[in-house]
Amino acid sequence: MARKRSRKATAEVELHVLGHWLFLIGIGVSVVLGVAMPNTAFISSVLVLMGLVIGLLNIKAKEVNSFLLASVSLIIVAQSLKYIPLMGSYLLHIMSYFVFLVAPAATIVAVLAVYRLAKD
Repeated sequence: MARKRSRKATAEVELHVLGHWLFLIGIGVSVVLGVAMPNTAFISSVLVLMGLVIGLLNIKAKEVNSFLLASVSLIIVAQSLKYIPLMGSYLLHIMSYFVFLVAPAATIVAVLAVYRLAKD
């Protein structure tokens, strides 16, 4: 006989799925609008808000170290793309938007990790 999920477990799964979709939408927005509309404050603000929600919904305790390492690496590498001839400026704009998406999520995850460490 199949187990029934509690309402809390179902809500957590739905929020986790929402976080995944927000991340995928954020990647799409970063790529498309990084080429079409680079350096737009409104798009950057929307991506920052999406990143905050992603950081709150998606990252589980076992994923913290991997996520923070990947985020820091991404933020560092993003600045080196401007040196690639011909495509560098487009890649830089795309990665800048992507950093606007990932950096707030990394900030939330890092603060929660510090809180968990301090709590123990």
